[in-house]
Amino acid sequence: METKAQAKYVRIAPRKVQVIIPTIKGRKVEEAISILQFMPKKGARILKKVLHSAVANAEQNKVDIDALVVKKVMVDAGPTMKRIMPRAMGRATPILKRSSHITVFLEEV
Repeated sequence: METKAQAKYVRIAPRKVQVIIPTIKGRKVEEAISILQFMPKKGARILKKVLHSAVANAEQNKVDIDALVVKKVMVDAGPTMKRIMPRAMGRATPILKRSSHITVFLEEV
């Protein structure tokens, strides 16, 4: 049985979350949550919320929570807000405020 949870339009660059994914992939849910809890990154906090949501979804489907494993985590780029920062001599440089769509898949082992 596979369960998923998704967080869309999260205001963090996708590559900042992709750094965290290998640490939790393939681990049991409790272990992944404890790893993310003590990781000093903003992406870890967001990923932990999505993981909790996936566990809640699995609970609704009457799946054994102790047997859940993180099967796959996908981070896709969401829309990018484009801003401009004024610079010297009338120039301007772009600022790209990126967003992400984070999806967590859990599997019962």
